Amino acid sequence: MRLYNVAVVGATGLVGRKMIQVLEERKFPVGNIKFLASERSVGKEVQFGGTIHPVGKLTERSFTGIEVALFSAGATVSKEFARHAVQVGSLVVDNSSAFRMDATVPLVVPEVNRKMIFHHKGIVANPNCSTIQMVVALKPLHDRWRIKRIIVATYQSVTGGGQRGLNQLEQELAKEPVVEKKFAHQIAMNVLPQVDIFLPDGYTKEEHKMEHETKKT
Repeated sequence: MRLYNVAVVGATGLVGRKMIQVLEERKFPVGNIKFLASERSVGKEVQFGGTIHPVGKLTERSFTGIEVALFSAGATVSKEFARHAVQVGSLVVDNSSAFRMDATVPLVVPEVNRKMIFHHKGIVANPNCSTIQMVVALKPLHDRWRIKRIIVATYQSVTGGGQRGLNQLEQELAKEPVVEKKFAHQIAMNVLPQVDIFLPDGYTKEEHKMEHETKKT
């Protein structure tokens, strides 16, 4: 079996750690692997394949020899570094919102439109988590009856706010002082009627994402 050289960008974050876990669980054919993050995470360690790996600093030169680069460090990081990976021949799979609505980047959910993956120009994006779950359920219904309209309500985990959101929840549940707030209001034992920021039309970015990403997918 051919082995692939892989890089995980954002390796110390919640989603990055899940990516690493899935690579191992699925027995993805990894040759060499790099774990990359911001400077503040350099020196931390990640376990993979029974071996402890140091986390390296993400730079423009991090992708030499990398064939598959998994990005989960936020849109700002993806916009800055994904093109550098592509330039040296890496296939970028981006988990952020950076390229989802880029007309040159396929937005792929394997259970829905897997053939689009072959039309990439170096970058493949996935929709946000709520859109993915929804379109997987809607695809067979749409194929059979052609859906015209959907009404959606989502109830989302605090982990969508990353490590800061999770820390805030755990500190509130433990009745400890919150060191750094991710959410303006208490999250423990509460439901906040907002995901992401509000836009001028009164809808949140998450609502816009679900509408536009569903249409593109």
